[in-house]
Amino acid sequence: MAAIVNRVTNLVPKLALPVARYGQSKLNRFWYFARVELRPPMPNEFGQVQEGIQQIVRSATTGAWRKLTVKQFALNSLVGLEVMFWFYIGECIGRGSIIGYRPGRSEGIPAPYKYFM
Repeated sequence: MAAIVNRVTNLVPKLALPVARYGQSKLNRFWYFARVELRPPMPNEFGQVQEGIQQIVRSATTGAWRKLTVKQFALNSLVGLEVMFWFYIGECIGRGSIIGYRPGRSEGIPAPYKYFM
């Protein structure tokens, strides 16, 4: 038993350094994209959001969406799905349950699990 403990205590420091270096590079990349992509919009960007929404409405009314390439259409679809999924995840977090709201109650109080099992 002591031999196994000695081998493990000698092996762990040798393996920990490469794992830490590999994880550090991945963590740096994650933080870079997290700062860019996950931050809330700044006040000066609200004009761009409004312009983008107006462009989507204009595209839908004039039929310009029919001239999109397959790649653009797929990208727009994936972005729409991402927004929809984040909405549903937010709803689940707000309810405090994946199951749903308590039936017959209008306050939106999360349903205890025992009602659905």
